[in-house]
Amino acid sequence: METDYNFLNSFETTLQEDLIKVASSNGMLCGTLLSSDDINQRWHEIAPEYMVDAVKEIAAYPTVSLAWAAYLGMAIAYGWDADWEKFAKMPYSEFYGPRKFDDMDENILENILGLNLQSKEATKIEDVIRQCAEVALSQIRRSAIEPQSPMAFHTFARACKVLYRIGAAIELHRLGYKFERINLN
Repeated sequence: METDYNFLNSFETTLQEDLIKVASSNGMLCGTLLSSDDINQRWHEIAPEYMVDAVKEIAAYPTVSLAWAAYLGMAIAYGWDADWEKFAKMPYSEFYGPRKFDDMDENILENILGLNLQSKEATKIEDVIRQCAEVALSQIRRSAIEPQSPMAFHTFARACKVLYRIGAAIELHRLGYKFERINLN
């Protein structure tokens, strides 16, 4: 079966629009996707390693497999703002927690973003990322793609990419970045 790029592109666009709405309705974005070419390029560099970890967890923990991409996006966006020279080269494995992939979310929140895991802010981030992952999982399931097929993998990979970008946008928003209209007159 050939890869249906029209379907994948439409799926990605629709999912991204839906997740921007979820994050915005929760006060984590302002209706737009904040991004940077550096941050987006970093996904292409670390996605293969992330996908190896995530694919292993799909059956037992499908929401986690999607959600952790958002935490990774948050970490990369934080590094883009704080010390891009370091984060641009940081090996994927350095985002792991003590239990490797299993607690990467907590490691990123606590040790990279510097949040107390019991804080209202960390709890809010966890809730919004969970909601986003659940929406993504629902859209994947509604796509009626044959499970464990190449197309299922490509759809899952696109969903992870969108969650990564949403996580990065949430962190950029948290850091105070925003789009502003510039009057050139």
